[in-house]
Amino acid sequence: MASTDRDTLPDVAKPTNYHVSLFDLQLEGSWGYKGLLKIDTKVTRATKEIVLNAKEIEVQSAEVLGEDGASLAKASDITYDKTSERVSLKFSQELAPSDVVLSINFTGTMNNAMSGFYRSKYTPVGEPAADTPKDGDFYYMLSTQFESCDARRASPCFDEPNLKATFDFEIEIPKGQTALSNMPIQSERDGSHPGLKFVTFEKTPVMSTYLLAWAVGDFEYVEAMTERKYQGKSIPVRVYTTRGLKEQARFALECASRTVDYFSEIFEIEYPLPKADLLAVHEFAMGAMENWGLVTYRTTAVLFDEGKSDNRYKNRIAYVVAHELAHQWFGNLVTMDWWNELWLNEGFATWVGWLAVDHFHPDWNIWSQFVAEGVQQAFHLDSLRASHPIEVPVRNALEVDQIFDHISYLKGSSVIRMLSVHLGRETFLRGVADYLKSHAYGNATTNDLWSALSKASGQDVHGFMDPWIRKIGFPVVTVAEESDQISVRQNRFLSTGDAKSEEDETTWWIPLGIKSGQNLATVDTRALTQKSDNVSGIGEHTFYKINKDLAGFYRTNYSPARLEKLGQSLELLSTEDKIGLLGDAAALAVSGEGSTPALLALLEGFKAETNYLVWSQVSSSLANLRSVFSQNEAVAEGLKKFTKNLASPAAEKIGWEFQPNEDYLTVQLRKLLIAMAGNAGDEGIIAEAKRRFDLWATGQDKSAIHTNLRSVIFSLNVSEGGRKEYDAVKAEYLRTDSVDGKEICLAAMGRTKEPALVTDYLDFVFSDKVAIQDMHSGAVSLAANSRVRHLLWEYIKTNWTSVEARLSSNNVVFERFIRMGLSKFADHQIGDDIATFFQSKNTGSYERALVIISDNIRTNASYKERDLALALEWLRAHGFA
Repeated sequence: MASTDRDTLPDVAKPTNYHVSLFDLQLEGSWGYKGLLKIDTKVTRATKEIVLNAKEIEVQSAEVLGEDGASLAKASDITYDKTSERVSLKFSQELAPSDVVLSINFTGTMNNAMSGFYRSKYTPVGEPAADTPKDGDFYYMLSTQFESCDARRASPCFDEPNLKATFDFEIEIPKGQTALSNMPIQSERDGSHPGLKFVTFEKTPVMSTYLLAWAVGDFEYVEAMTERKYQGKSIPVRVYTTRGLKEQARFALECASRTVDYFSEIFEIEYPLPKADLLAVHEFAMGAMENWGLVTYRTTAVLFDEGKSDNRYKNRIAYVVAHELAHQWFGNLVTMDWWNELWLNEGFATWVGWLAVDHFHPDWNIWSQFVAEGVQQAFHLDSLRASHPIEVPVRNALEVDQIFDHISYLKGSSVIRMLSVHLGRETFLRGVADYLKSHAYGNATTNDLWSALSKASGQDVHGFMDPWIRKIGFPVVTVAEESDQISVRQNRFLSTGDAKSEEDETTWWIPLGIKSGQNLATVDTRALTQKSDNVSGIGEHTFYKINKDLAGFYRTNYSPARLEKLGQSLELLSTEDKIGLLGDAAALAVSGEGSTPALLALLEGFKAETNYLVWSQVSSSLANLRSVFSQNEAVAEGLKKFTKNLASPAAEKIGWEFQPNEDYLTVQLRKLLIAMAGNAGDEGIIAEAKRRFDLWATGQDKSAIHTNLRSVIFSLNVSEGGRKEYDAVKAEYLRTDSVDGKEICLAAMGRTKEPALVTDYLDFVFSDKVAIQDMHSGAVSLAANSRVRHLLWEYIKTNWTSVEARLSSNNVVFERFIRMGLSKFADHQIGDDIATFFQSKNTGSYERALVIISDNIRTNASYKERDLALALEWLRAHGFA
């Protein structure tokens, strides 16, 4: 994209080094601070004005100094443009092209909006240091979140990814506190008052402003040294927490130190910094942020309390740690040129994050998890008209928040997986290593990556990948059979099943991956490169399956007879194949290219399945059916019975008791099957869940609820019970000190079916008892609760002023709450009501979310109208209704 398509700063000045000094921090009350900024700047042509980015910053004075320190010009006029988040420094005399130092005195605020330089409140475990910041009842830690455009909220800067520079940073803090930044500490000196010290850090490598980071707090750490040597010595890897929590960081530490070595090997470039720090932050909007050398995390993505945490969080921590460390090379060392290529950072870090977890935990069956979770979620969003291409034109960087979504992360990583399977992993990683080496410490584009991969593989990667990256949507491949051949045709897949010809012009490169023969042992790797084609040697009498292991990012539409045959030979399919088969059948039923009866018939065949990840796909396909048809009593009851019939035998078989050394997937399967059978009304399961809950709630036996069954038992009891059960879980929310306890309780409370409790729940979610970063858990829980989900919408409308006030402090959180809370309805009327309501509102930060909601509701409502009678007929014929 030419720079004219971008709204960027005037190119009269280019920074080469920033010296940032922060002092006089007000650690309560106003939370203000002062800053002195010196930027080594190249003035590229004569000018009387220099424009930088600044947001919620006040510039007191600015002057230009020569390299010798003498003053050349003082700013005579300082003006702000709040909309574009810029500050203009005007000088009375012209600055000639030269190297100068731009010196700026400014003030800022440590806000509580989880962006910029901000404060996080927490309740300490153990006795905090005497000079730990405290305001009212809470203690505070300070940290930064700059991606995408919030470095300007902490200090004026040239806040664009390709204006890279080095950074010298120092900060004045209380002597008992710890300061961290991207680099190791260089020196300390006394501060301006007794009890204060200045901490100065070493100069960073050349990097983008959004990767600068610092933190201050009552921190402690656990440390491991890398096994590999870097320039002759091991690198210290540390996880920092506020005092009292460091032991919960052991698992993340072990992941991190091994991952640094693993990536240094596969990228063929040594980890580029002298240290790797991870920091648990008490208030955090995203999952984590890859600041170079100081990665920040929400607590549940980095802390794990052995014996007290649900072991699902182990899987999440291993992945998030790997994802962020991948960015230390892919994103930090080599950075996208502009925000339209955000996917390059995120799609790649997602794929390689899964790769690392698979390397360290082969028993977790990670690629099947990726297919069940990542690929299916990407399909879902990308099958809406509201989708967007992986690479999105971004004119103004302030729009970029809304594309940190499943397209950039999950579709991005899915097409990278497709390409890596096609080229072969070794070849693929060799191309990536070449790409990183040739663009180190610089910026690069998608085309640069394709060129490196084309060179490594000797194939036309540009040609393969261009439509996948630059066009919206993905294809469905429809298969028709004759006696000695099959014909395959590609069309754009829309969940509404009504793609118009002008929406279906893309021809994708589609690796067919056809497995055939008695045990599906033969694989044909040909690709479909036109709208349709024939494959001979395979026909209606051959046993075959397309898209081996769901490596290709597309749906496959078989004839009902073929789908039935595949459903009868499940033992020959890989886990990924089964997940793909189910996901496709469910999506095609929604779009009308398949049908609900065909899906139900396929699902019935999975009774004997023993794999957790296949069951998770069975479960989500059924949950969607039950959600869409929830308002029709007969179908809802029939589907409930169908689910119970499917899940109960498997739940009985796996039982309630955990065995010592039980593997991760078995633990997850037990949890899922008990939840499925319980939510489908299995009386034995419900009774046992109640028995354990009562022992726990009355205090007779606090260990009656196994830590891995908290979510299931709490949810079932709240769902089946009343105020007593709800209040017990609420009390546990307020009391728990387990790192994942609040998330688990909050989700369970949203399962209540009583309108009065739903109101109480929403008041609670919007109170200061629930951290803003966790509020979306409330929206997700109620959206999935079909009996009362309409009350969430009523509540939002009735209390809009307070809802908006609470959510608007952080755009990421606001967008997430609205999108996740309102996407599950299956009723055109509610869709219209939502659209009408938001017409008069300022929806800038969640514009895309509203389009996604509208598309989802339209999809669900059309599906319900089309298949309701068919579903009922099938359920009756099979004795479920």
